[in-house]
Amino acid sequence: MERDSRRGYGRGAFSRGGSYSRGAGRRGGGNSGAGGGGGGGGSFGGLAPRGGGGFKPGANARREGGGPGRGRGGGGGGGGGSWRGGASRGRASRGRGGSAGRGAPGRSLRGGSRVLVEPHRLPGVFIVRGKEDALCTRNLIPGDTVYGEKRVSVEAVDPNTDEKRKIEYRIWNPFRSKMAAAILGGIERFPIGPGTKVLYLGAASGTTVSHVSDIVGASGVVYAVEFSHRSGRELVALAQRRPNIVPIVEDARYPARYRMLVPMVDTIFADVAQPDQSRILAMNAAYFLRTGGYFMISIKASCIDSTAAPAAVFASEVENLQKERFRPLEQLTLEPYERDHAVVIGTYRVPPKSKP
Repeated sequence: MERDSRRGYGRGAFSRGGSYSRGAGRRGGGNSGAGGGGGGGGSFGGLAPRGGGGFKPGANARREGGGPGRGRGGGGGGGGGSWRGGASRGRASRGRGGSAGRGAPGRSLRGGSRVLVEPHRLPGVFIVRGKEDALCTRNLIPGDTVYGEKRVSVEAVDPNTDEKRKIEYRIWNPFRSKMAAAILGGIERFPIGPGTKVLYLGAASGTTVSHVSDIVGASGVVYAVEFSHRSGRELVALAQRRPNIVPIVEDARYPARYRMLVPMVDTIFADVAQPDQSRILAMNAAYFLRTGGYFMISIKASCIDSTAAPAAVFASEVENLQKERFRPLEQLTLEPYERDHAVVIGTYRVPPKSKP
């Protein structure tokens, strides 16, 4: 291979997969500019990848890749991969493409004597004590995973038969569920428990709905409303495995369209992220929420007014709820799990106290 001693790069830098790194002085050194990144040899068809790795002067580009770059291209893995699909002889890639997708199957944590599950102060919620504590719910359908969450199995003694049996719990990720974020944030009231009838507005694909299904148990029901047909298909598939979920693919702005499917409920949880979400909650409460029932609403400040401060948006929404005969009892921000989000919990149509 020819080499130019003045510039510090050779003609081999442009061969199969080797990226151009001007002035790489050390062995495997990446370009410190915008093109730093992956190794020299792993590309297909002789084209260097975007942000490719640096080039060692005098090295064969098919055998030795550059080191990780320090620029905008991001650090990559070692070079040496075969450009025609053969086995890689370099170091393993450390790029972004190696992470598992959202649909990966859930993994079971090691249970038994190593893991302790304690009941939370809120009914139907549990805490896994182990190397890292985590929030969880008791799996209504053992062995079933919804969004690739981890599972914990522990042994418990049946008080009726004195026999040991395994109980499975599902880890509840607060970064993917605003309800879990509110629980970990320390809410005092949680109007969902075993046997509760819940109307869930904005169910999406059923991530949080599945945990609510665990909490209410076989004696409770979750009426899940979702407008998106794509998410609605996943919600219907979830309901086929969980008998206490009633999927409703409809616009929550028009509760009259599904009034024949939903009876009076104990709690409404709203996570619709719309500018008129308080009005949507009020219309559904007028149809389905019993007198003295509870509501929970997740407020995203940027969806209502992106120019105002989040605290001002939250205060405005609380005033709107009060005008609709709601009585807010508790407000909590969801930091650090969600940015500029808050949860408001309260009651609906509370009868006035009778004078003695």
